Amino acid sequence: MELTPEQQAIKEAVRDFSVNEIRPTAEQADREQVFPEEVWQGLADLDLLGLNIPEEYGGFGGDRMTYSIVNEEVAYGMLAAATAMSVQYLVNACINEFGTDAHRETWLPRLASGESIGAFCLSEPGAGSNPAQMETEAKRVGDEYVLNGKKQWITNGQRSDVAVVFAKTDRTDPRTVTQFLVPKDTPGVEVGKKEDKLGLRASDTTGLIFDDVHIPAENRLTEVGKGLSAAFSILNGGRIAIASQAVGVGQSALDEALAYAQEREQFGNPIAEIQTIQHKLADMQTKVQAARLLARDAARRDDVGEDVQMAASMAKYFASENAVQVANQAVQIHGGYGYTTDFPVERMYRDAKITTIYEGTSEIQKMVIARNLLG
Repeated sequence: MELTPEQQAIKEAVRDFSVNEIRPTAEQADREQVFPEEVWQGLADLDLLGLNIPEEYGGFGGDRMTYSIVNEEVAYGMLAAATAMSVQYLVNACINEFGTDAHRETWLPRLASGESIGAFCLSEPGAGSNPAQMETEAKRVGDEYVLNGKKQWITNGQRSDVAVVFAKTDRTDPRTVTQFLVPKDTPGVEVGKKEDKLGLRASDTTGLIFDDVHIPAENRLTEVGKGLSAAFSILNGGRIAIASQAVGVGQSALDEALAYAQEREQFGNPIAEIQTIQHKLADMQTKVQAARLLARDAARRDDVGEDVQMAASMAKYFASENAVQVANQAVQIHGGYGYTTDFPVERMYRDAKITTIYEGTSEIQKMVIARNLLG
């Protein structure tokens, strides 16, 4: 799993951008709960928003390993930026894989350049871990579909101008879940409540409401009833992204703790000389590196065409749970200062928790792993 020279160069370039351009915005963005648009433009300028878009549509055409590296390095600076970017990747993938030539020609260049921002609308107030329970309906009326329903936990909910929406063509039948492309300026689309969250506070997370939204029938992305299988396929890549982001947060918290331990003195010596602190740092380093290897293994398998459902779930489960533990220890090493907003580890601790929840909770990941083991 050694990186190629090109991948290593990308890693270094994104780390430089993350440290010098993303991280300086992180505390204010978190405090004000506003996404830093200059960071979005910077990601676009580096061609990162079109990382998984083919070159013919203005994208980078990167492989999954590069995708993993970029997610890790952007999250190193601020998880909210990586989350917004990875949702853009989900939308890119849906349009590229399931859309028509017209969809790809219309939307992919705009998404790659950052001119357009995407939202991925799967979860609902009553349908999280079991999306088959969704109630959003897209009823066929002539040469249109009419959408009605509510979606929740939508990253880029306010900022986006196009959404991939999952809905049933028959609300009573879970076998009819289908995927649709919905421009946000379509009459009847309304942005709901912006969530006030524990962490990831700079991320734009809202509900989206669809009230008699008329879209052309050609905006259906999958065959009727193929929406859930499409979602699960796309989310395998999404889980590699979240695993990689968790690694980035963990590495960032570890680096903060390491620097603090070497500077902070107690009893006349740096606390890094205390064996208890050394053991904490050793545990943190081991967890971060093990998580990184699992994420990269899943990416490598995807790049060679293997089924990565279990590998992606293992990476996401292990990396996310350990990101929380590593960030927790970073706060502990900082002592009382770690509990204040004067140091970034408290934000990293709050942010890390979401990686165990979104795009499939840790419990769901263990279910996927067990089902694969049991055949």
